[in-house]
Amino acid sequence: MGSSREIAIGPVAVVSMLLSSMIQKIENPATDPAAYRKMVFTVTLFAGIFQAVFGMLRLGFLVDFLSHAAIVGFMGGAAIVIGLQQLKGLLGISHFTTETDVVSVLESVFTSIDHPWCPLNFVLGCSFLIFLLIARFIGRRKNKLFWFPAIAPLISVILSTLIVFLSKADKHGVKIVKHIKGGLNPSSLHEIQFKGPHVGQAAKIGLISAIIALTEAIAVGRSFASIKGYHLDGNKEMVAMGFMNMAGSLTSCYVATGSFSRTAVNFSAGCETVVSNIVMAITVFLTLELFTRLLYYTPIAILASIILSALPGLIDLHEAYYIWKVDKLDFLACIGAFFGVLFASVEIGLLAAVTISFAKILLNSIRPGIEDLGRLPRTETYCDIKQYPMAIKTPGILVVRVNSALLCFANANFIRERIMKWVTEEEDHVFDGNTKGGIQVVILDMSNVTNIDTAGILALEELNKKLLSIETELAIANPKWQVVQKLKVAKFVDRIGRGRIFMTVGEAVAASINTKLTSLNNC
Repeated sequence: MGSSREIAIGPVAVVSMLLSSMIQKIENPATDPAAYRKMVFTVTLFAGIFQAVFGMLRLGFLVDFLSHAAIVGFMGGAAIVIGLQQLKGLLGISHFTTETDVVSVLESVFTSIDHPWCPLNFVLGCSFLIFLLIARFIGRRKNKLFWFPAIAPLISVILSTLIVFLSKADKHGVKIVKHIKGGLNPSSLHEIQFKGPHVGQAAKIGLISAIIALTEAIAVGRSFASIKGYHLDGNKEMVAMGFMNMAGSLTSCYVATGSFSRTAVNFSAGCETVVSNIVMAITVFLTLELFTRLLYYTPIAILASIILSALPGLIDLHEAYYIWKVDKLDFLACIGAFFGVLFASVEIGLLAAVTISFAKILLNSIRPGIEDLGRLPRTETYCDIKQYPMAIKTPGILVVRVNSALLCFANANFIRERIMKWVTEEEDHVFDGNTKGGIQVVILDMSNVTNIDTAGILALEELNKKLLSIETELAIANPKWQVVQKLKVAKFVDRIGRGRIFMTVGEAVAASINTKLTSLNNC
């Protein structure tokens, strides 16, 4: 149902970790696996419902609240935590913490060292981890061998299973997977819970996982759509993901989304349509029906090494450095998400990232850029004097441009005070004898302002009164139609004078000069 042609659907590390960490706080899979399983299916259903509703209500913009910088930090922190949690399988540790913060995980690792553990797990896991990393390196260096890192995990599972089976290593301390239930997933309709003490918590976890899953899927889809040169409809993707997860919750599945690694393999293999997902589903079906018995002797250390080999791709130091160079506030959101996930929890990391992103938006809204304009020589173009030092200021006229789409309660007072500060500074220069005359006209370029509220209009009225008290006039240049309409309704245009509204800054400057010359001639 989605618009992406390359995206490959399935479980992903971040969403898996998110569900595991949050649901384990409510139901313990070790003590009550049935209740844990019911909670997972209920959360998946809620996630699907939220995703479908988001798409139907065309709320694709909600995904954008998790900025690119926040996702980079979140993925990096999640990758480190996931990697540390794999030490349980890599070292063959029996008792391990269910917490996800790095302090608890490391504490669990160090306290488990005193307990008996089998070094063969570590040797086997590290050996195949090195093989997987080498395969990934070869695949990156030689495009023709793109398939090698794709089948390397399968080769690792087959070889390690054969080694354990032939050497009877499971009797010498190597932990194995043992029995895996084969066949298609049974219906889980009867396991979904709409009553009970944890329904509200299930809905909350479903909402969080829905947003994370959508963010990853749409980000992956857009990346490959841009390469192929077509448009990805975020709302369609939301609806498709929603119905997919709702169907999955009824067939013993947990939240799935677009996987970057599988999509990359799909793309490299030359897929053109979503039929590739049907082929993938058939392959999984055949494996469940025919090959599950062959996985009995698969060592758990190999599964840990496969997950560990995928984690370096989630930690993007180059992108983090790029964010640092481009925007320090974006980097702060990145670091907030990273440390929040690393030292607290997934929820805290996401909350920190979103809070910092919102703070950045508020800061830019409250303190917008205000430019002092001057005319470029031999043109009628007015530009920021700081950016173009050759721009010429007209004596007695201050031209100011507001770089904000809104003149509202959040920034109106800041803009008014900033303009008055400039005017006062010019007046001080006059009294010091440094200039020939003070500011007689303030021209407010409102070409960037698309809307204004009552607080903005009130600020303009107060600015006009203060300027008139020091014998300075206010003029407005290039206001948008919606702004002009509100200024007319508020009677501000009548108070300032209809002749003080101009189409361009050049017209406002010319009219102000003519007014000054007329006044001088009359004198």
